[in-house]
Amino acid sequence: MASLNLPSATPSAPSRRPSRPLFPKPTHFLNTAKRTHRLQICATAQNENSPVETSQGNVDRRNMLLGLGSLYGAANLISTPAASANPVQPPQLDKCSTATNLNTGEKLDVNCCPPIIDRIVDYRLPPVFQMKARPSAHRVSPEYIFKYNMAIDRMKRLPADDPRNFMQQANIHCAYCNGAYDQPGQGGLDLQVHNSWLFFPFHRWYLYFYERILGKLIGYPTFALPFWNWDNPKGMTIPPMFLDPKAAIYDSKRNQDILRAVVDLGMTGNKDPLQVVANNLTIMYSEMIRGNADVYDFMGQPYREGTAVNPGPGSSERGSHTAIHVFVGDPREPSGEDLGYFYSAGRDALFYCHHANVDRMWTLWQYFLPSNKVPDKRITDPDFLNASFLFYDENAQLVRVTVKDCLDNLRMGYDFERVDLPWLDYRPPPQTAKARITRTASTAPRADTLFPLTLDRVARFQVPKAKKGNADELLVLENITVDTTKFLKFDVFVNDEDDNALELDKAAYAGTYAQVPHKTANRKATTTIRLKLTDLYDDMDIADDDSIVVTLVPRHQGPGVVIGGIKIIENPPKAAAASS
Repeated sequence: MASLNLPSATPSAPSRRPSRPLFPKPTHFLNTAKRTHRLQICATAQNENSPVETSQGNVDRRNMLLGLGSLYGAANLISTPAASANPVQPPQLDKCSTATNLNTGEKLDVNCCPPIIDRIVDYRLPPVFQMKARPSAHRVSPEYIFKYNMAIDRMKRLPADDPRNFMQQANIHCAYCNGAYDQPGQGGLDLQVHNSWLFFPFHRWYLYFYERILGKLIGYPTFALPFWNWDNPKGMTIPPMFLDPKAAIYDSKRNQDILRAVVDLGMTGNKDPLQVVANNLTIMYSEMIRGNADVYDFMGQPYREGTAVNPGPGSSERGSHTAIHVFVGDPREPSGEDLGYFYSAGRDALFYCHHANVDRMWTLWQYFLPSNKVPDKRITDPDFLNASFLFYDENAQLVRVTVKDCLDNLRMGYDFERVDLPWLDYRPPPQTAKARITRTASTAPRADTLFPLTLDRVARFQVPKAKKGNADELLVLENITVDTTKFLKFDVFVNDEDDNALELDKAAYAGTYAQVPHKTANRKATTTIRLKLTDLYDDMDIADDDSIVVTLVPRHQGPGVVIGGIKIIENPPKAAAASS
C-alpha cells in the first residue's frame, strides 16, 4: 500500500488574519522591569473585564479577544467559572529535588532545579502591537538562520545562574517532567505535565517565554521560533539548519543514522521512504481527526491536585509528539539523550522547533479542523482553566501563569506561517475483504481469557461490540500499567486483513499508545486510552458482526506494558449521555 495519493491542490489552513512580514521592523520591548529579590507575590493580573491598552487606545477586553478571532479564548478568559478546590498548583521551587538517571539509579550530571527568586508576579499578557509569525523550519531564509543562531549563542553565553541561560531553560523541562517537583501539599506525589490535559498548555507557555527571551537577547522582540512541520512530506526530515556542526543550534547527541532520513512517526522500522510518508499521513489523520470522540481524547485526560501522574495522554501527545522525541534521540547515549528523554530533551534546540509544531497542531485542532468530529472543543472545567505554572520571563522575573490565559495563540501575540495540510483528507481506503477476517475470528481467543495481558509480543483476540454492525463506538484499553523508564509503544489494528504491521495506511489502523522515558516515584504509572471506531467501521464491512478482531503490535523490545482490560463501549458512554 505504498502508493501515495496526495490531493493535487492540498488545502492549507485558512488564515484568521492578514499575513504579516516575517521580520517586521522592531518597535519596542513590552516590558523592561528589572528583577528583584523581595519575598512577596504581586497580584498584577488585570481584571478580566477591564479595558486593555492598545495602540488604538483602551478597548474592552472581551471585544479585543473577539476581534482576534477566538470565541473559545474569549469564552474561557472572560467567563471563567469560580475556581474549584483543586486545580494543579505551581511547584514550590525551594523543595525541588534532583532528578535521577533511571538506568543507573544515580543522580543526574545536572541539577534540574532553577535558581530561586523569591518574588513571584502574576503574569499579564501584554497588548499585541505586532503579530509574530512562526515560520516553517524548512523554508527559513539565511537571514533568519543567522538571527536564530545568534540568539541561541547569546543564550548559551549568559551566566550559568541566570534563569534565561540555555541550560537553565532546558532544566525547566527536566524539573517539570522528570520527577524533580512534588505537588504542593500532596506529600510525595509527583508533579508531571505530560500525559494529561496539561500537556499542551504547559508547553505553549514554555515556548512563549523561550521565544521572548531569544528576542530580547538579539534586540528583536518580534523574533518567532520556527516550527518543524513533520506533518508535511516536505518537512519530514530534520530541518537542514540544525545539521551544521558549527551552528549554535547544533546538538551532537542525535541519532546519526536518521539525520537525513524521513521521520518514522509510526516507529515501524519500515525502510521504504514512500511507505513511511504514507504511514505518517495516516497517523496524522488518525490522531487529528479520525480517532477522537471528545476533547479529552485529543487534549488528554483530567489531571487535578492530588491526581496520580499519567491519567491519560491525548492522541497527539502519545502519537507524533512521542515519535519525534524517540526518533531523534541518540541510541549511543545510555537513555537516548538528548531529545529521547524528558530530562535532557530541552538541551537540543531542535526540541523547541519540534514543540512549536506540536503547538501548531493544537491551534489547527482548535480552529481549523472539521467540527463535526468533535463538536465541542472547549474544556470549561475550572480545574483545567485555573491550573498554573511558574516560568522566568525575558527579564529574568519569576512569573505565575494560568492555563486560561494561553488558550488563544493570537492573544499571546503569535501565529504560524501557512503551509499545506496533506493529511487533512488522507482517510485510508476502504477495506473490502471479509473472508479472511471471518476465519481469523473463528480461531482468535476471546479477550476476557487473556487479560490482564503482558504485551511483549503481537497479540490477537476477539472483543465483543456494544452493538451489532456499524455503530458509534469506542475501543477502551484500560489500566495500562507501564514502566516509565522505557520507551514503550504499541499500535492497535481492527480486523486487519493482511497483518502487515509495517503498513499503517489502511482502514484497520485504529491508533497507538507511546511514551517518552521519564522518572516517576516508583517507575510505574497506570493510564487508559480510548480510540474512536465510528469512521473505522464505515470503512469496513461489519454490518452483521457482533465482535471485532483486535491486534496489538508492540514497537518496543521486551516487557514493560501490562494492559488490565479492553472493551468496546457506546459513544458517548451511557453514564455520560444520561448526565448531559
